[in-house]
Amino acid sequence: MMNKQRDKSCLANIGTVVSVRGSVVEIRFDQQLPPIRSLLRAGDEGVGQIIIEVLAQRDAHCVRGIALTPTQGLARGMPVTDTGGPLMAPVGKEILSRMFDVFGNTIDRGAPLSQVAWRSVHRAPPPLARRSTQSEIFETGIKAIDVLVPLERGGKAGLFGGAGVGKTVLLTEMIHNMIGHQAGVSIFCGIGERCREGEELYREMKEAGVLSKMVMIFGQMNEPPGSRFRVGHAALTMAEYFRDDEHRDVLLLIDNIFRFIQAGSEVSGLMGQMPSRLGYQPTMGTELSSLEERIANTDSGAITSIQAVYVPADDFTDPAAVHTFSHLSASIVLSRKRTSEGLFPAIDPLQSSSRMAAPGIVGERHYGLAQDIRRTLAQYADLKDIIAMLGLEQLSPEDRNVVARARRLERFLTQPFFTTEQFTGLKGKLVSLADALDGCERILRDEFKNYPESALYMIGSIAEAQGTTSIVAPGAPAQAATVVTPAPGLQPKAGLAPPPAAAPKVEAGAHES
Repeated sequence: MMNKQRDKSCLANIGTVVSVRGSVVEIRFDQQLPPIRSLLRAGDEGVGQIIIEVLAQRDAHCVRGIALTPTQGLARGMPVTDTGGPLMAPVGKEILSRMFDVFGNTIDRGAPLSQVAWRSVHRAPPPLARRSTQSEIFETGIKAIDVLVPLERGGKAGLFGGAGVGKTVLLTEMIHNMIGHQAGVSIFCGIGERCREGEELYREMKEAGVLSKMVMIFGQMNEPPGSRFRVGHAALTMAEYFRDDEHRDVLLLIDNIFRFIQAGSEVSGLMGQMPSRLGYQPTMGTELSSLEERIANTDSGAITSIQAVYVPADDFTDPAAVHTFSHLSASIVLSRKRTSEGLFPAIDPLQSSSRMAAPGIVGERHYGLAQDIRRTLAQYADLKDIIAMLGLEQLSPEDRNVVARARRLERFLTQPFFTTEQFTGLKGKLVSLADALDGCERILRDEFKNYPESALYMIGSIAEAQGTTSIVAPGAPAQAATVVTPAPGLQPKAGLAPPPAAAPKVEAGAHES
């Protein structure tokens, strides 16, 4: 089942193991030196077989490679066979609804593949002449993204955030929304992630009935760095088949692109290369570009990529985050502070950005609303220190209105997800861009000034807020809006903590005058 190479007609090129240092193996070939990226095999056929990829030619007879499998049992003097080709990935309609490892083996305990073609994972990006120059918006059904950080069809969006702020949840929600409402194919690539996440994703997608339009490929965190380093290329090879051969749009989700950089750093260190800034590999820019530039919108279809990016210690100046930023058309930054406040998805509207948020692409109305929302939230952020020290009552009436609008906007941009229904007890909502813009516009016009803040928390369209049981009287303090009970149906499931809007925050007027 390992990569089917087309070397049956030629004589086997046999080498001998010279040294084994961890995952790095040196092999001597007396007949013919294998080219870079060739795949070598050692050991018996089957589970105990060791796969090695050539990364360097040491001299006229020796190559140095990185093992893509554990090297237990490999010893000096063992024979190594040159397969005559690079690492291959399976392509074809039969790979839909299946789960693979980096070698193209199925790992979902399903029937073996019978009619698939195999292609090299090392492919050149599409030429500029084939790339589409038209900018199109890619709707996700998530209010905070579609309004403030619109995604590009055929573009690359990054989900930036530290551990535990909701990157994987947001990715799985996008899978659910995209497959359910578009005729494309979704490919999920797990790089250095937990096997539990893969199993849960497979089960959830199967229960949701969308597995027939999905392909999953994993290089788990317990696998050698060489395997984790190549799994992204294998996923892109599958995506390029659906784009170029079947002319379908592809949603490629990568979790986590930082693990790709990390695996490359491990490989670089094992190969003896001098590290660069903060210990990263000197070839990080080239390696990331070789992966990212293959994601493109062409005349035959588009590969739209959404990539989770772990930010070490929440430091956005880390070289891994900086290099990834340069390839993205949209950057969605997840905030730990908003996570602690219960504002999900925890997207920071002031740090997130998108190249699509321009009047010539999204239109004048959308652009103007997004700017007004950001301006209101930025003014609220500036006023928080004053509120914390002096209290809300010390603000001018105009500033109080700004705070009221900002707090309602923050709550309206929250949204219950389909993939978290079992945890929150709230039914997931898919909101169109038109409904999201309409709701933000009405909040900015102060139409909901006399509604409780909690009425806007975790709803879909703005029409749901109009079913609240009580409306705050005009002129009441802003914090009074936070204690009114929302309409039936908006209550959280029994036993869960109430939404953050159910109690006034410290900075919203804890100090009475």
